[in-house]
Amino acid sequence: MNRISFCSTSFFVLILLGGCDPAPTDDDARIDLIINGDYVVSMDDAMTVHRHAAVAVDKGVILAIGSADDIAANYSAIETLAGENRVVMPGLINGHSHAAMTLLRGVADDLALMDWLTNYIFPAEVQFVDSEFVRIGTELACWEMIRGGTTTFIDMYYYPDTIAEVIDHCGMRAQISATVIDQRSPDAESASDSIEKGIGFIDRWQNRNSRITPIFGPHANYTLNAEQLKATRAAANEYGVGISIHMSESPFELQYSKDTYGMTSVELAESIGFFDGPTIAAHMVWPTDDEIRILAERKVGVIHNPTSNMKIASGVAPIPDMLAAGVRVGLGTDGAASNNDLDMWEEMRLAAFLQKVDRMDPVVMSAPTVLKMATSGGAAAVGMGDTIGSIEIGKRADIIQVAFDDVHHVPTYDVISHLVYVTDEQDVATVVVDGKILMKERKILTIDTARVRTEANALAAKMQTALNERNR
Repeated sequence: MNRISFCSTSFFVLILLGGCDPAPTDDDARIDLIINGDYVVSMDDAMTVHRHAAVAVDKGVILAIGSADDIAANYSAIETLAGENRVVMPGLINGHSHAAMTLLRGVADDLALMDWLTNYIFPAEVQFVDSEFVRIGTELACWEMIRGGTTTFIDMYYYPDTIAEVIDHCGMRAQISATVIDQRSPDAESASDSIEKGIGFIDRWQNRNSRITPIFGPHANYTLNAEQLKATRAAANEYGVGISIHMSESPFELQYSKDTYGMTSVELAESIGFFDGPTIAAHMVWPTDDEIRILAERKVGVIHNPTSNMKIASGVAPIPDMLAAGVRVGLGTDGAASNNDLDMWEEMRLAAFLQKVDRMDPVVMSAPTVLKMATSGGAAAVGMGDTIGSIEIGKRADIIQVAFDDVHHVPTYDVISHLVYVTDEQDVATVVVDGKILMKERKILTIDTARVRTEANALAAKMQTALNERNR
């Protein structure tokens, strides 16, 4: 009980904290939503877990957290979600993804990273990826992520306007990267062309939708040179946006960086001022102790992708060392072409188990530590810790209900242990983003899933035919 406190907060305490207002008497004054649960796992700094509690939400903002009886007595809501056998918690944050690559799931497996990229994925993208591919693939990914309780994701792919339009419609929250890469890509001719098109994307979407944050996504230091990386950072700083990049991902990248620049990827980034602005570094498998210090000092958000790193044999990231040094660390799935799913519950379990067996120490990467990486810690890593990632008064209402009525949750002694070591994506019952219900009792409300399934299968059939002809 030293890390978790169980609360049944009285109305008196809620008033002192500014949590409950007098009950509205006029129907027009009703709040939007009350979310009930047997547990409310807040993921605040104290890791508070409320029993038989509820969350009051209005206009996308969390108004109060307290006992279910007190919330019901002091708020009237347009909609109330029942809480029996339900755990209420912040939505999961997927810190690194390539959403549209759901359509490349299973195209190339059991390969080393550079073989996979250069001989299979890059050629397939040149051949197949266009705006329609990205629309269908992103809708498919959003369906999968909503179904699994992910409410926010950081994406890096082509045709970012198309991605933003999908997010605008489906109701999720996302940081969308305009990909910058020094090769002919599906939506640009070169790195400079990518940057210019990225600036146009940022102009169109910056401050247009509070759930959508446009950023730059330079691919890596082996697909961009130092000058191109500097140019991307300059553009990001000029327009006041962040950057998401693959960094220190594989032994290949480590050797390439040393051979090309005479230093590691992190050292190169530091030497050119690349960290002089908000930076999300995906993977970060091979940092040295000195580089970990740089990451902490520069407040770089590191995104750990255990499934992808294991599948492509990129290595085991020193996550406990980074956390101990004060590095902000979140979790991500990477793309479905290298994962092969977008299940953040799987990422939590593997993040814990991988470190325990690698270090032969069952104590490292405890359940609370890993759950934090998927919620409040992940929010901090992607620069959104002030607005999402925990259930606290004043934050945006990105909240999920997890069903605990399946046999694998019987009995439940420690709710946080069960969330990390037992729960899977099928247990997610309801998903709320910015106060809007996107999935209710496992029914997706904002995506026409039948249409997406039909379109995805039709496009996949065309791709399969083309792949078969190419491989003859």
